[in-house]
Amino acid sequence: MNDVSDRNRKKRVRLDRIDRRILRDLQDNGRMTNVDLAERAGISAPPCLRRVRALEEAGLIRGYHADVDAKELGFGITVFAQVGLSSQAETDLEAFEARVGAWPEVRECHMLAGETDYLLKIVAKDWEAYQTFLTSRLTSAPNVSHVKSALAIRTAKHLPGVPIEADEPVTAE
Repeated sequence: MNDVSDRNRKKRVRLDRIDRRILRDLQDNGRMTNVDLAERAGISAPPCLRRVRALEEAGLIRGYHADVDAKELGFGITVFAQVGLSSQAETDLEAFEARVGAWPEVRECHMLAGETDYLLKIVAKDWEAYQTFLTSRLTSAPNVSHVKSALAIRTAKHLPGVPIEADEPVTAE
């Protein structure tokens, strides 16, 4: 199912202080036990688990993952590629997104408004591996008119998710 139909299927959820606290704590540490999570939220474990399940079903929690160290796993460079397409027809955009979705080197793909159509976050073992990816896959892909690459020198901040304030009321769709 695509994102649009997923959004249409989901109901609006009003998040209270406890829900926001659960979301913030799980975002910071997805391996936290339900008992610890409940204690931090100020409720007992069974209702905490019910709330977590409801947040998952509502699509507010999309999954859990480990934050792995790319360099330790041999991916020495990160490149941000600004991609321009020849056509922005919806079928061409969908075809490009499907192609990018199949490339494991591309870790993020964002459609942008403005001069650049897409911003891709790409990891590679080294500069040569990126150049091979660039020339054999990205620039040779149908509908790609130009690519501008920017090599990340270092990462000064890396936080997943969004800032969640426990005292701020939120209605999520």
